[in-house]
Amino acid sequence: MTPPLPEDHAARMHEVSAETRSIVELVLEYSERRLLSEDNPLDKPLPPAELSRLAGRTISEAGIGARKALGVFEHVLAPACITTDDPRYLSFIPSAPTKAAAAFDLVVSASALYGGSWLEGAGAVHAENEVLRWLAAEFGMPDGAGGVFVQGGTLGNLSALVAAREAARERASAPIARWKIVCSVEAHSSIASAARVMDVDVVGVPTDDGVLRGDAVRAALQEHGDSVFAVVATAGSTNFGIVDDIASIADAAAAHGVWLHVDGAYGLSAMLTDTARPLFAGVERADSLVVDPHKWLFAPFDACALIYRDPELGRRAHTQHAEYLDTLTETGDWSPSDYAMHLTRRPRGLPLWFSLATHGAAAYRAAITHALELAQQIADDIERRPELRLVRRPQLGVVVFERVGWDKADYSRWSTRLLDAQRAFVTPSSHAGVTNARFAILNPRTTLEHLTGILDTMR
Repeated sequence: MTPPLPEDHAARMHEVSAETRSIVELVLEYSERRLLSEDNPLDKPLPPAELSRLAGRTISEAGIGARKALGVFEHVLAPACITTDDPRYLSFIPSAPTKAAAAFDLVVSASALYGGSWLEGAGAVHAENEVLRWLAAEFGMPDGAGGVFVQGGTLGNLSALVAAREAARERASAPIARWKIVCSVEAHSSIASAARVMDVDVVGVPTDDGVLRGDAVRAALQEHGDSVFAVVATAGSTNFGIVDDIASIADAAAAHGVWLHVDGAYGLSAMLTDTARPLFAGVERADSLVVDPHKWLFAPFDACALIYRDPELGRRAHTQHAEYLDTLTETGDWSPSDYAMHLTRRPRGLPLWFSLATHGAAAYRAAITHALELAQQIADDIERRPELRLVRRPQLGVVVFERVGWDKADYSRWSTRLLDAQRAFVTPSSHAGVTNARFAILNPRTTLEHLTGILDTMR
């Protein structure tokens, strides 16, 4: 039988005691060391059995104490996690939060803020809404546009599509047996995931070059008629960084009175630059859009900005009603929980607000421009190497290429060697059944020398 703990044990976890001060000092000291270090290792995963052996048992009735718990994290658990803000992390879509944003993330937690309602978090919501208004203006949306920060692009896309379907239901003159979404076959996997959750169908439109265009969308809308409640355009696909022809898609959606959603989770941030802005013509006509600050806006995980042209349509679709919530829902206050598939909510937009307010938008534009230019430079280098083949010229920061003569096993061995040597994290990818390699360039600290050095290992 487990011996009872002292009666004041639960209270001690929350009071400001000498023990609590020591715990806070330990955590802040580690956080400062990690934030200010310029040579954090890339690190790599370990097998479950090895982690169990190294970490030992950490959860018990009495606890192991803060110093030992932090030691296990620092020396066992953290080294088994790949460092996503390393400039050599080039797989998937990297993260590169500014030091200001990462540090302020501590403040958000320390301040015990709740971001679900105006009543409880007016100051936090005000700051988040300033960022959302700035983004909406950058994307050319009207003054009344607004929304909310949610966990990530998957939740943002789902929430926007739920609002689109509710708006279509309100307009429908007759019941629809089966609702449908029209999008490119290259659309992000979260669109298909949202469709499964909503129990609707996806009409995947084939493309010749990865770019969805208005003519193909118009044909799909004519075929499927009133059953289509939304068209999704992609503003920077995850695999290739391809931007759909949003302007012509907007024409097709408008002609049929269908909601246009723009999934810009990865790429839409590039619109902040003069270099890439023309690629996104038409995004200002979107009924909703998403962009992930934890990608190319240098915020910590996790944050997605969901913006509606008419936020009232989002509010009507998502507001939750319960007796204990009446004090919130019976007012006209801007409560972020009303605009997406969530209720309890952390004010996850605040680290971006703090970093933007600290550094200014020009610094963000310069950082994104660096990645765009670097992608072009390394694409040029790949084209000069006879053993490599550039799959297509990059539009944004994703560069896809092949090593002539390699199969999937060759790419996998190469990727493993890079990580084992702590040289880089570059996982194999594929397109149309053909394995390839892929650089996702985002981190402002990534250099041409990093990339050419990785290519040299493919000889």
